[in-house]
Amino acid sequence: MISIREQIAIAMPPEVLWAILSDPATVASCIPGALLTKSGEGGIYQGTMRVKFGPTVALFRGEAKLAYDHPGRRCTIQGRGIDGRGASRANASGTVEATGDDTTLLKVTGNFNVTGPLETFANAGGVHLARALLAEFAENVAKLVVEQARGATAAPRPDPPFRGRREREGLAAAGERETDSSGRPGAERR
Repeated sequence: MISIREQIAIAMPPEVLWAILSDPATVASCIPGALLTKSGEGGIYQGTMRVKFGPTVALFRGEAKLAYDHPGRRCTIQGRGIDGRGASRANASGTVEATGDDTTLLKVTGNFNVTGPLETFANAGGVHLARALLAEFAENVAKLVVEQARGATAAPRPDPPFRGRREREGLAAAGERETDSSGRPGAERR
């Protein structure tokens, strides 16, 4: 069994980061090689994870069970997967915790085990792979927050002075579109 205990500083308050970490689809989109394929009940999620162990690239499919402690900004994870060839299996367990004030200290602790043909590669480079994934995850989260901030601060298009809200809603319900000042179709507004 391979153990990992990592900390990484992310330049955002923990409450901002925790909102992101509480959304498994968003988290998966920030992890290199990960894809969430199904959200289930009871905190169980299915997905795939593409990883490179030395010269070998493996695509694991599996599931993870997430248990959130929102007040403590902590998540416990239990995961397992099997590679596409069916010969190697992976099991992992761990916790993720977000602490700090203006900057979040993201603490990741856990254990993972790979059996089968990929075991030697995982034992030799698994910790390094986990560190690289965590660093890239942090970079992707930071980019996501910047993109969200840009979207939130984008200036909204003002309503045309001749249309009230009820008239716009009536147009949208009728399937008609508004036009801008040049007569070209504009976006529907609600």
